[in-house]
Amino acid sequence: MQGSITKTGNTHVRRLLVEAARHHRPRYRIGKTMRDRWDTAPAAARSRGDAGNRRLHERWVRFNERRKKPTVANIAIARELAGWCWSPAVLEGASVP
Repeated sequence: MQGSITKTGNTHVRRLLVEAARHHRPRYRIGKTMRDRWDTAPAAARSRGDAGNRRLHERWVRFNERRKKPTVANIAIARELAGWCWSPAVLEGASVP
């Protein structure tokens, strides 16, 4: 079982993760601004970003279907978002400055 997002570490980062998780609750649509940004990004980054956004929205949908409290769902999604953000840094072949 995974634990909650603890109150250790950077408060600002934790707050940003929780707020970012909340933004994945509405239906996922790609707006004009995002499409314009994606035109300049590599294809791998576009597909990874799109897949991550779709996954996090689907998690919200599944939590709603199971009638989980929104606060519990939001923290679970924030925890997954933290792991998702960390994963490119630990990929094999990633360069560390």
